[in-house]
Amino acid sequence: MTTETARHAHGPRMHWAKLAPEVFKAMSALDTAARQGLDPVLVELVKIRASQVNHCAFCIDMHIKDARKAGESEERIYLLNAWEEATGFYTDREQAALALTEAITLLTDGFVPDAVYDRAAAHFEDAELAQLIALITTINAWNRFGVTTRMAPGRV
Repeated sequence: MTTETARHAHGPRMHWAKLAPEVFKAMSALDTAARQGLDPVLVELVKIRASQVNHCAFCIDMHIKDARKAGESEERIYLLNAWEEATGFYTDREQAALALTEAITLLTDGFVPDAVYDRAAAHFEDAELAQLIALITTINAWNRFGVTTRMAPGRV
């Protein structure tokens, strides 16, 4: 076992939601508001992909389960980490949302490229695009709580 692996082998650091219940309540309300008007399957694809990029095992586990409940196929869930190479498995609209998810999550060079934004804007009405941006921003905040406090998959 490497030093890096050994360092991450122990359990969660804290149960932040119990220690900051008002923040948890506000985040939950933001999450509910951000998903309004968006397709539930798309919501889960976005949440899984952002969580994969951020290495948040807790959120990946949770949102894969939620995606299955929303009717997502195992095959598309398995291929999500390589969605760009999995041609034919995701719609143009889903691909635009996933590209925007990665751009917002990574903020390469400190901004979201115009081409990525324009691609999403071509597939989503302004209000939907605003909701999608809010959803992506919200899952990134959840991921930061999960990763920082080492929330364990399968546990609440």
